[in-house]
Amino acid sequence: MDRERFADKAAVLTGAGSERGIGFAAARNLGLGGCRVAITSTTDRIFERVSELQALGIEAHGFVADLTDRGQVEDLGRHVLSALGRVDILINNAGMVQVGKPGEEESAPLATLSEQAWRESIERNLNTCFHVTQVFLPGMIEHRYGRIVNVSSVTGPVVSNPASAAYSAAKAAMVGMSLSLAIEVGAQGITVNNVAPGWISTGSQLPEEAIGGFNTPLRRSGTPDEVADLIAFLASDESRYITGQLIIIDGGNTLQEYKGPIESYY
Repeated sequence: MDRERFADKAAVLTGAGSERGIGFAAARNLGLGGCRVAITSTTDRIFERVSELQALGIEAHGFVADLTDRGQVEDLGRHVLSALGRVDILINNAGMVQVGKPGEEESAPLATLSEQAWRESIERNLNTCFHVTQVFLPGMIEHRYGRIVNVSSVTGPVVSNPASAAYSAAKAAMVGMSLSLAIEVGAQGITVNNVAPGWISTGSQLPEEAIGGFNTPLRRSGTPDEVADLIAFLASDESRYITGQLIIIDGGNTLQEYKGPIESYY
């Protein structure tokens, strides 16, 4: 690991509470490259992740915030800037599974999906990204430098699943929002890109999703560290001429027409 890759850089990474999640893997990757990091989640478990990062010699700060609440996001912005001084890199990873929130996310066909479930999914998977980006973007514009990486999904921008209309709409909208933003801030030295994971073996992966991973061309799910490597590239100066892109990381799953059991076709 090149400990100078992100020297003198500071990053905010949302949705980093899970020890087996993409957000924490990305924070560890950036931190080991010399980046100072601020990580967020909805519960106090974020402080366990901070301790783990600090044990690796990484300067890390943790914050608890509900990113669907604009007031809490603005408070987060003030606390992060107080701790880090400035933010050069923003990784919008929060969404989908949200620990500490009451109830479970409703999954239903569009015909029977409640308006409340629709609104909650848009809040969790799209508006969190909007709020956090809008809070930290002015500082990037002022310093004429920034790397914004949004963790979208193949679900929505590329493919979808039954009973996933709201989630798909949110993740596709995240990409659309990024396209416009990339045009708006490119002249200020800011790039905006999206990564689109497929089946990834995070702590929240369901058994049926693991089966999906086995049936990709690479015959396995991806790992959070593999997604984190892509995020780190897009957050680095190595990607300085890449902006407004959606990069798929799914083991080739969206390439194949047939997605059933291997023995039935291959």
